[in-house]
Amino acid sequence: MIEDTIAAISTPLGEGGIGIVRVSGPFAIEAVKKIFLPHTEKDLATVRSYTLHYGKIIDPIDETLVDEVLVSVMRAPKSYTGEDVVEVNCHGGVVAVEKVLELILKEGVRLAEPGEFTKRAFLNGRIDLSQAEAVIDIIRAKTEAGLKIAGRQLSGEVREKINTVRQKIINILAHIEVSIDYPEYEFDEISPETASKNLDEIILDIEKLLSSYERGRIFKEGITAVIAGKPNVGKSSLLNALLRKKRAIVTDIPGTTRDVIEDYLNLKGIPVKIVDTAGIRETEDLVEKLGVEKTREYLNQADVTLFVVDVSLGLDENDKKILGLINKEKSLLVLNKIDLVSKGLNIEEYLQKTGIKRFVPFSAKKLTGLETLEDQLYELLIPEQEGISENALISNLRHKNYLEKALHSLYAAKKLVLSGESVDIVAIDLNEALKDLGAITGDTLGEEIINEIFAQFCVGK
Repeated sequence: MIEDTIAAISTPLGEGGIGIVRVSGPFAIEAVKKIFLPHTEKDLATVRSYTLHYGKIIDPIDETLVDEVLVSVMRAPKSYTGEDVVEVNCHGGVVAVEKVLELILKEGVRLAEPGEFTKRAFLNGRIDLSQAEAVIDIIRAKTEAGLKIAGRQLSGEVREKINTVRQKIINILAHIEVSIDYPEYEFDEISPETASKNLDEIILDIEKLLSSYERGRIFKEGITAVIAGKPNVGKSSLLNALLRKKRAIVTDIPGTTRDVIEDYLNLKGIPVKIVDTAGIRETEDLVEKLGVEKTREYLNQADVTLFVVDVSLGLDENDKKILGLINKEKSLLVLNKIDLVSKGLNIEEYLQKTGIKRFVPFSAKKLTGLETLEDQLYELLIPEQEGISENALISNLRHKNYLEKALHSLYAAKKLVLSGESVDIVAIDLNEALKDLGAITGDTLGEEIINEIFAQFCVGK
C-alpha cells in the first residue's frame, strides 16, 4: 500500500495562461487545505469529488497572498492515480507555481519522481503498463494519426488483445496441469492434433499483432526522407515545394547548398523529417567537401531517399555514383525539370538505368506533380494503403520484442507437441510465452524494469 503523498508541477514552466501543481496520495487534500483560503466557507475535506473551488493560496508563516487559484478535488479511487488527487490551478508563470509547490512540500509532501503519478495509476490497477506507455505516446505524438494510435492503446485495446491470447494459452495449460497433478483421475486430454490446432490459432493472433508494428512505428516515430542528387538538379526547390515555404536558398549556381537543411512535414499523418543535402560531386572546395561527406552519412541513415535527376541534362557519372550509395528499394526517382523537356520523356530509360521502381515526373519551378510525389512517397511507406486501420496497433518496440519472444516459445511448444513429447515439457514453453505476454501489460514484469519505463516520463505526469 502506498502511504506517502507526492506533488509536482504538471505544466511546462514559463509564462502562460495557467500553471498546475498536482498532488496525489492519502494526505493530498489535507496538505492543500492548510495553505488554501476558499472564497466561501467550505472545507476541502468534505467537498464533493470532481468539484472546483475558487480561493487564494496563503503562506502560513506570514499569511501573505501567493496567488488566486482554482483548486480541483478528485477522490479515490476515481482519479488519474486511483488516489485522492488535488490540482491547484495557478496563474501561469515560474515564481507563483514554484512557490505553491514549495508550500505544499513543507506540509510533509514529497516531490514526485518522473512519471510517478502514472506509475501510481498502474500500481493501483487503474491502468496496465501498455496504457501507461500510451500516455507517453500521446504526449509525444507528432501527428493526429500518431495521436489516434496512442489513444487506442490508452483505451486498453492492446491489453484486451494480449489478455485474449493469454487466456487461450491458459486454457491449454489448464488441461496439461490437471493431467500432471491428478494422473489417477480420467480427464479428457487434449490430443496432439487439437493442441497443434489451438497453438496455430494463438500463433496467428500474435503474428497479426506483430505485422502491425512497422506501420504503427512509422505513424508514431515518423521517418527520415533524404533528398539526394548531384548539384543544381533542384533538390532545394523540391524541399521548398514539399514544405510550402522558402526554407532553402535556390540559385543557378551549383553547390549552393553546402550543409544539411532539415525540416518537418506531415505526410497524411506520417511525421517526416525531410533533409536537403549538399549535391554529391567531385570538388576541391573544402566547405563543399564537408557537406558532401555529411550527405553520405545521412544517406546511410535514410528511411527513404528522394533521388532527384535533371531530365533536361540526363544522367551522368555523378548520378551513377549517388545510385551506388542509396537503397533503391526505398527510393523514389524524382524526374525534375520536365518543363524544360520539349520532346517526350523516356521514363523507361531512366527506370532501367537507375534501377528504381517508383518515379514521378516533376517540375519544382511550376510545382507540377507535387501531389503525385506525395502520394508516391506515402505508398512507398505504407504499401497496403491501410493507414491507421485496425491493424496499426503495436507501435512500441518493447511490445514487439516480447511478442517475438512469445512467438518463439509457441513455435517451440508446437514442435514438441508434433514430436510426441510429454505434456510437462510442452508446458515449460507455454509458461514462458505466458510470461512474455504478461510483460507487455506489466503482469509479469520485474520492479526494476517497470521503474526504468516510468523514468522516461516527465516530472508531473
